[in-house]
Amino acid sequence: MRFTNTLIAMFTLTTSSVVTADLNSEDLTLFKNEQKIEFKANSGETTDAIEGHLWVPENRNNPNSKKIRINYVRFPATGSNKGSPIVYLAGGPGGSGIATAKWRRFPLFQALREFGDVIALDQRGTGQSEQAASCVSSERLPLTTAINEAQITTRYRNAAAQCLTHWKSQGIDIYGYNTVQNALDINDLRQHLKAKKVSLWGISYGSHLALSAIKTMPAYLDKVIIASAEGLNQTVKLPYQTNKYFEKIQAVINKQPLKSQVQDLPALMTRVHKQLLRQPIKLSLSKKEGGTSTLLFQKHHMQMLASMMIADPNQYLAMLIHLYLGLDNGNTELLKQVLQRGIFDDEPITFKLMPLAMDIASGITAKRLQKIETQAQTALLGNKLNFPMPTLNLVDSKLDLGDEFRATVNSTIPTLLFTGSLDGRTYPEEQLEAVSGLSNLTQIIVNNAGHNLYTSSPEVLTRMQAFMKGKPVSSKAIELPLPILSLPEFK
Repeated sequence: MRFTNTLIAMFTLTTSSVVTADLNSEDLTLFKNEQKIEFKANSGETTDAIEGHLWVPENRNNPNSKKIRINYVRFPATGSNKGSPIVYLAGGPGGSGIATAKWRRFPLFQALREFGDVIALDQRGTGQSEQAASCVSSERLPLTTAINEAQITTRYRNAAAQCLTHWKSQGIDIYGYNTVQNALDINDLRQHLKAKKVSLWGISYGSHLALSAIKTMPAYLDKVIIASAEGLNQTVKLPYQTNKYFEKIQAVINKQPLKSQVQDLPALMTRVHKQLLRQPIKLSLSKKEGGTSTLLFQKHHMQMLASMMIADPNQYLAMLIHLYLGLDNGNTELLKQVLQRGIFDDEPITFKLMPLAMDIASGITAKRLQKIETQAQTALLGNKLNFPMPTLNLVDSKLDLGDEFRATVNSTIPTLLFTGSLDGRTYPEEQLEAVSGLSNLTQIIVNNAGHNLYTSSPEVLTRMQAFMKGKPVSSKAIELPLPILSLPEFK
């Protein structure tokens, strides 16, 4: 449900070359429902692999539950000392592990084969795994008239309630789509692969899932690698942490020529938000299929746009800063270029089951919710960072996993955590809280990295390899160059 991938298609990403593996070995084991394939990355690189699937209960708390299909791609181990299978847990929730393996992390999947089979898992309800069709509600957000936060909340809650009812009418057990059931799928996968233990490798929501697995199946976990940690009570981030993030970005700006234009980024953002609240901007946008559409651009649009663009200190963030600069000076040209990508429309509010149910189920404690609601009233981005949470909190109370689920995870399982100092989604201070109960933890700060940091430096893989070998891992910070926040070329 979160908007982290909305702008990915704007830019082309590349991967580096890797050495592929040959699966013609006579002693290669194929498990049930597996077959050999040629796996092709988005870069055009190929490697031999195995695709497979298993069947798991849709809801283990329902004795009459039907089975659903979970798909994966297995990259068999290439090293001589084969260890536990390494299961990749994608973020989102709703991300596809198989799609991630085709993307810029393809070289990491191949490199980790040195230590065991590497599994690109499509979690329940995602990617190639069995999933419900998206639900199109009857609710819409108007494009050409003003709308306030209360109206947005009402329409999204109505839309979510409609969709949950719709899926139930289709014979889908929506109460099986939560992070605990997702974690239990990992244990079923372990048994399917006839492994004593598995290691986990995840990011963002994947770390949230990994923490749940540590609670759920600790005896069957070998090692855990996570990045951009999201704690079990951190589905909704603290709005004031976002304020602090923009203060960090101002410190970056102060070391660049952009300082002459942006001397106080939070103040600039506040001015623009006040302008939009006082007088929204009527924009005429060109449509890909021809013609034009009209958008009354309001404060909530700007806050939502900002929430989409701050995960990493790269071209999106630079573009965002220049969007604010333009609006502060009455210039909407860059804004029009961005919005013509179709970011906002007047189509009915539509949901996918897995991300919607997962977020509602993980939920939020009453104490944290009160803090968030108080902070959101004056925070730069309000409550938009994890929209539509907490707007949809308890829209179906039976989905909520409760405060016991959200309690701190305590464990001695060897865990390696990478934290980007400029992560704009899972803030470093909250990551520390998320892993506070892990007594066998090595945390590595990647200075100047953001949320998606696994490919930010070759040193990240070097530390992962040392960890998987059971060698001491340096906790010394990994240093990246200062991000350049000049306006990138927009294509």
